[in-house]
Amino acid sequence: MLKFISQYPQPLSVSIMWYTPNCPDGGDWTKKGWWNLAPGESKVVHAADLDDVNRYWCYFAQAADGAFWAGDIARMVPPEKFEWCEWTSSTDATQIGYRLQDVGDADDFTITLTP
Repeated sequence: MLKFISQYPQPLSVSIMWYTPNCPDGGDWTKKGWWNLAPGESKVVHAADLDDVNRYWCYFAQAADGAFWAGDIARMVPPEKFEWCEWTSSTDATQIGYRLQDVGDADDFTITLTP
Protein backbone atom coordinates (compact mmCIF):
# COMPACT_ATOMS: atom_id res chain seq x y z
CA MET A 1 0.00 0.00 0.00
CA LEU A 2 1.08 3.57 -0.67
CA LYS A 3 0.24 6.01 2.11
CA PHE A 4 0.72 9.75 2.52
CA ILE A 5 0.97 11.61 5.81
CA SER A 6 0.65 15.39 5.90
CA GLN A 7 2.77 17.17 8.47
CA TYR A 8 2.27 20.42 6.59
CA PRO A 9 0.31 23.21 8.37
CA GLN A 10 -2.04 23.81 5.41
CA PRO A 11 -4.46 21.50 3.54
CA LEU A 12 -2.86 19.79 0.56
CA SER A 13 -3.77 17.60 -2.43
CA VAL A 14 -1.89 14.58 -3.79
CA SER A 15 -1.74 12.89 -7.19
CA ILE A 16 0.12 9.65 -7.98
CA MET A 17 1.27 7.81 -11.07
CA TRP A 18 2.10 4.09 -11.37
CA TYR A 19 3.35 1.69 -14.02
CA THR A 20 0.55 0.25 -16.16
CA PRO A 21 1.99 -1.39 -19.31
CA ASN A 22 -0.11 -0.66 -22.41
CA CYS A 23 -2.54 1.65 -20.63
CA PRO A 24 -5.65 1.67 -22.88
CA ASP A 25 -5.53 5.39 -23.74
CA GLY A 26 -1.78 5.48 -24.38
CA GLY A 27 1.47 5.17 -22.54
CA ASP A 28 2.63 2.79 -19.83
CA TRP A 29 1.56 4.67 -16.70
CA THR A 30 -1.72 5.59 -14.98
CA LYS A 31 -2.07 8.90 -13.14
CA LYS A 32 -4.74 9.52 -10.49
CA GLY A 33 -5.73 12.33 -8.16
CA TRP A 34 -6.75 14.13 -6.08
CA TRP A 35 -6.63 13.07 -2.44
CA ASN A 36 -7.12 15.96 -0.03
CA LEU A 37 -5.29 15.84 3.29
CA ALA A 38 -5.78 18.14 6.25
CA PRO A 39 -2.79 18.93 8.48
CA GLY A 40 -1.90 15.78 10.45
CA GLU A 41 -4.09 13.52 8.30
CA SER A 42 -2.97 10.36 6.50
CA LYS A 43 -4.53 8.52 3.56
CA VAL A 44 -3.86 5.30 1.69
CA VAL A 45 -3.85 6.22 -2.01
CA HIS A 46 -3.09 2.77 -3.45
CA ALA A 47 -3.91 -0.48 -1.67
CA ALA A 48 -1.85 -2.86 -3.81
CA ASP A 49 1.31 -4.68 -2.77
CA LEU A 50 3.63 -2.01 -4.23
CA ASP A 51 6.55 -4.11 -5.43
CA ASP A 52 4.09 -6.41 -7.24
CA VAL A 53 3.14 -3.39 -9.39
CA ASN A 54 6.56 -1.76 -9.84
CA ARG A 55 9.39 -0.51 -7.66
CA TYR A 56 8.98 3.03 -9.07
CA TRP A 57 6.02 5.23 -8.22
CA CYS A 58 5.48 8.94 -8.85
CA TYR A 59 3.74 11.63 -6.84
CA PHE A 60 2.96 15.32 -6.79
CA ALA A 61 1.48 17.30 -3.90
CA GLN A 62 0.43 20.91 -3.59
CA ALA A 63 -0.66 22.81 -0.50
CA ALA A 64 -3.35 25.48 -0.27
CA ASP A 65 -0.65 28.14 0.28
CA GLY A 66 1.16 27.21 -2.97
CA ALA A 67 3.91 25.01 -1.51
CA PHE A 68 4.52 21.86 -3.55
CA TRP A 69 6.43 18.57 -3.68
CA ALA A 70 7.33 17.90 -7.30
CA GLY A 71 9.82 16.43 -9.73
CA ASP A 72 10.68 16.60 -13.40
CA ILE A 73 8.24 14.04 -14.89
CA ALA A 74 5.83 16.43 -16.63
CA ARG A 75 2.24 15.33 -17.23
CA MET A 76 -1.10 17.09 -17.70
CA VAL A 77 -3.77 16.75 -14.98
CA PRO A 78 -7.20 18.30 -14.45
CA PRO A 79 -8.31 20.23 -11.37
CA GLU A 80 -11.05 17.67 -10.55
CA LYS A 81 -10.70 14.03 -9.49
CA PHE A 82 -9.37 11.79 -12.28
CA GLU A 83 -7.84 8.47 -13.24
CA TRP A 84 -6.21 8.66 -16.68
CA CYS A 85 -3.48 7.04 -18.73
CA GLU A 86 -0.34 9.16 -18.68
CA TRP A 87 -0.89 10.98 -22.01
CA THR A 88 -4.63 11.66 -21.56
CA SER A 89 -5.51 15.33 -21.07
CA SER A 90 -8.36 17.83 -21.29
CA THR A 91 -8.83 21.52 -22.08
CA ASP A 92 -8.83 22.47 -18.37
CA ALA A 93 -5.71 20.41 -17.53
CA THR A 94 -2.45 21.94 -16.36
CA GLN A 95 1.07 20.55 -16.33
CA ILE A 96 2.59 19.29 -13.09
CA GLY A 97 5.90 17.59 -12.40
CA TYR A 98 5.74 14.18 -10.75
CA ARG A 99 8.53 13.16 -8.38
CA LEU A 100 9.94 9.63 -8.83
CA GLN A 101 9.94 7.46 -5.70
CA ASP A 102 11.85 4.16 -5.56
CA VAL A 103 10.04 1.88 -3.09
CA GLY A 104 12.56 -0.93 -3.64
CA ASP A 105 11.05 -4.30 -2.74
CA ALA A 106 8.66 -2.83 -0.14
CA ASP A 107 5.07 -4.06 -0.06
CA ASP A 108 4.04 -0.90 1.80
CA PHE A 109 5.56 2.58 1.68
CA THR A 110 4.73 5.82 3.48
CA ILE A 111 5.58 9.31 2.20
CA THR A 112 5.49 12.07 4.79
CA LEU A 113 4.99 15.58 3.45
CA THR A 114 6.74 18.11 5.70
CA PRO A 115 7.48 21.84 5.48
